Amino acid sequence: MEALPRTVELFYDVLSPYSWLGFEILCRYKNIWNINLHLRPSLISGIMKDSGNKPPALLPRKAKYLARDIRLLRQHIQVPIQFPKDFFSVILEKGSLSAMRFLTAVNLEHPEVLEKVSRELWMRVWSRDEDITEPQSILAAAEKAGMSMAQAQGLLGKISTPQVKNQLKETTEAACKYGAFGLPITVVHLDGQTHMLFGSDRMELLAYLLGEKWMGPVPPAINARL
Repeated sequence: MEALPRTVELFYDVLSPYSWLGFEILCRYKNIWNINLHLRPSLISGIMKDSGNKPPALLPRKAKYLARDIRLLRQHIQVPIQFPKDFFSVILEKGSLSAMRFLTAVNLEHPEVLEKVSRELWMRVWSRDEDITEPQSILAAAEKAGMSMAQAQGLLGKISTPQVKNQLKETTEAACKYGAFGLPITVVHLDGQTHMLFGSDRMELLAYLLGEKWMGPVPPAINARL
């Protein structure tokens, strides 16, 4: 008898470039490993505040390292990621509240397109250096992901409702309870134990915990290029 799929949760924010990398790796493996992948849109600013953490790029040496790291990971993981020109404005001033509320609304009403809409928002901010705080940008991402304009506008109109705001808050708080101090985190429950893995570079360890085979960030069966 085949074992039931294990639930794997990915908590992420489209403001986080490493969340995008972890997201793409897990999306590649979700049909290779025996897992059910649950995408959990969260707010990284809330997690940073709750944990007392600070954005790593505020430290000049870390900022230089991150820029080099992202360039290497772009090639290694085959994700078209690059720093926005005005990185600090994107991260520290504009943020991602509207985008993450929109993804929360998508998850509540049209979860079947959450993966595609999330990817399109990452593409806008982390590949094409486009503003994801503007309503028209969010709508364009949703439409590119396959939603009708009427559907997208309907969801955008709900991002300030108590249901959406509370859901995003609850998901962010859940990440904090798991011990998050940044994003992404991947959470898996196995044999009565909960394992929280931080970062996009812990997928080999996740495979070990699941008893699955790790074939690198671009498994051979997958045409990874976006």
